[in-house]
Amino acid sequence: MHGISWQSVDHSLDECIKCNICTAYCPVASITDLFPGPKYSGPQAQRFRENGQPHSPDHAVDYCSGCRVCNEVCPSGVKIAELNARARAQIVADHGLPLRNRLLGRNELLGKAGSLAPGLANFALHNPISRIVAEKVMGIAKEAPLPTWSRDGTFVDWMKRTASQRLRSDKKVVYFHGCATMHYEPFVGKAAVAVMEHHGYEVIVPPQNCCGLPMLSNGEFKAAEGYHRNNVAHLGGYALAGYPVIGTSTSCTLTLKEEAPELLDMHGEAVTSLKMGTWDIFEWLMEIYDAGELRTDFQEMEMVLPYHAPCQARAHRVGKPALEILALIPGVDVRESHARCCGIAGTYGYKVEKYQIAMDVGQELFDFVLDQGEEVEYSACDSETCRWQMEHGTDLPSRHPIEILAAAYGLYDMETRELVEQAT
Repeated sequence: MHGISWQSVDHSLDECIKCNICTAYCPVASITDLFPGPKYSGPQAQRFRENGQPHSPDHAVDYCSGCRVCNEVCPSGVKIAELNARARAQIVADHGLPLRNRLLGRNELLGKAGSLAPGLANFALHNPISRIVAEKVMGIAKEAPLPTWSRDGTFVDWMKRTASQRLRSDKKVVYFHGCATMHYEPFVGKAAVAVMEHHGYEVIVPPQNCCGLPMLSNGEFKAAEGYHRNNVAHLGGYALAGYPVIGTSTSCTLTLKEEAPELLDMHGEAVTSLKMGTWDIFEWLMEIYDAGELRTDFQEMEMVLPYHAPCQARAHRVGKPALEILALIPGVDVRESHARCCGIAGTYGYKVEKYQIAMDVGQELFDFVLDQGEEVEYSACDSETCRWQMEHGTDLPSRHPIEILAAAYGLYDMETRELVEQAT
């Protein structure tokens, strides 16, 4: 399909020992019979989808949320989530892509369109009548936590306005902002830039595209490949030159590191350099900490902070660096969630037939956050869609860990989500 080799991922299915651990841990299979579980929909069903055999008619795989908990717990290293993603892509190749899924996969296009007139876009997207119409016509759940466009311009607009104020240094990093920071949450990018500059690094922001994950999740591999090739063209040279490519969206960085190259079977020096040279921001900060270079000029912050490491962050297989670094801040009582998933899974929970599944999956996390006590002002999570889902399920504001770190350095106001003017 689309010239994609299925060999490397498919060969992992032979390692399945049918232990059913993946099914026991699967957050979706535990709350709905519509998804029979990772083992059945993944390695077991894949044997009937291999080249030269009739395609499996079982579309239950579309109810896999792609959370990767199955990969996390599999004792044999079977690439179950990837098998399911490719099965969805085969369904799309055979039957086409619904308009709703095509739109949900185009975060970059939607972000750009809304940023032209954010006030109008926010009204059009968030008023009750349009939400009801969108559910009836498009199948987008009217209660789903859709984002809000920034009224103060995009993140790159801010970078251009403040270009003369940005740090110049021999130490340089490249920032991959992703669609959410670009159009909806520029304050996350501001906090990240402030922290990186606080450590003496000049921040380079080259042209870039959506990481392609929404398209991969919806089975639209050919379009995702175009986005990834563009990102390799924009960023691969920096990675080849040894500049770290750092992102604040843990799902975006995982896509650049692993999901896009592996699912799309893309190779080459620039692809490999970008794959090896991409860092999630707290992964990079932990590297600095281990080298004895992390600044610890923290202000005390008295707060109880429920923290959830999202599925995509755990899939980096680098531990939980945000948890470790936040715990260094005086006064911050970080309380780790052990919930399996928030439920939203990117665009999964936006779909009307999956909205309640997503909320039921997330209930374990919502309960954890609310159980931490009335003194809790914020929760924290590395993924933007997870933060939106946590806010939706708890009515409590959620922050990216980089916002909390920037506030601890005295660079950022947690409430207004603006940078603090520094004395010169």
